[in-house]
Amino acid sequence: MPETSSSDWDAFLAHYPDAHILQTSAWGQLKADFGWQTTHVTAEDCGAQILFKRFLPGINLAYIPKGPVGTNWEQLWLEIDEICYRRKCALLKVEPDLWESPEIPAKESKIQLPKGFIHSVQSIQPVRTVIIDIRGDEAQILGRMKQKTRYNINLALKKGIVVKPHTDLGKFYGLMTTTGQRDRFGIHSLVYYQRAYELFNERDHCQLLLAEYQEMPLSALIVFGYGHRAWYFYGASSNEHRERMPNYPLQWEAMRWARSHDCSEYDLWGVPDEDLNTLEANFARRTDGLWGVYRFKRGFGGELRRAVGAWDRVYNPLLYRLYQLWLKVRKVEG
Repeated sequence: MPETSSSDWDAFLAHYPDAHILQTSAWGQLKADFGWQTTHVTAEDCGAQILFKRFLPGINLAYIPKGPVGTNWEQLWLEIDEICYRRKCALLKVEPDLWESPEIPAKESKIQLPKGFIHSVQSIQPVRTVIIDIRGDEAQILGRMKQKTRYNINLALKKGIVVKPHTDLGKFYGLMTTTGQRDRFGIHSLVYYQRAYELFNERDHCQLLLAEYQEMPLSALIVFGYGHRAWYFYGASSNEHRERMPNYPLQWEAMRWARSHDCSEYDLWGVPDEDLNTLEANFARRTDGLWGVYRFKRGFGGELRRAVGAWDRVYNPLLYRLYQLWLKVRKVEG
């Protein structure tokens, strides 16, 4: 089939309730509102949402985040190639919604990718994460957490932390600005977070949660849910009253929200890309990069998983080399 409309794509995804949220039309619309172009293509029992971004005048990059959706991708790749050639793409980057097997590295796994794809060293989404099993009753979920994390959840509540749903993205953005400055990472604009919240909240696929002490906002997050999965994409905290541990009951309330929406797992979305032994041996002394967040996230008793990562389909070898050089320069500058 040719490219389809957003409404047709939504109808297609209705048959795949466990598709990744980054393949939903709401995510495509969010990216389209901030400089990307979005299209959808289906072929028999599979399909993909494709994002396009200008790389050079007249030249684009194509990207499929956490897709394609469905099975038997062979015919779909022919449709995707045709679209990418028509849009003058130098490359297509694909990050399948698949986990790497502990026994089989991603480079050796039998992913449904045709010849011409190469395993990329540059991923856009976090490669390794921690997944929390939120099945069972609340006592069982808390029982799977580390004792110190359970203690901190209760301590925060005893110290007057109140967590509740909120709609004030201004308070959230103020906390994001503080967090970005403190931890030295870039953040989106307030308009971006507002648009993400609007698009997903109107579908009941996200919730802004705020942790307060005496009505002072101390930490906040936006939890997203789709199908049986929920994700912690955006979170922030104040420099004030950190001894009251507001982030712990905040995450617990996000899990409770996910459970109320029939989710069975909660993705903490990003830890250092190291194996479990390396993480456990080093988390107590390292604070660079994602090491600090791993120390926090490990306490919730989840399972460490690694995605199969990113794969590139090269349409223009010369421009692809230029793209790789650009990535190296950007990494040095960053």
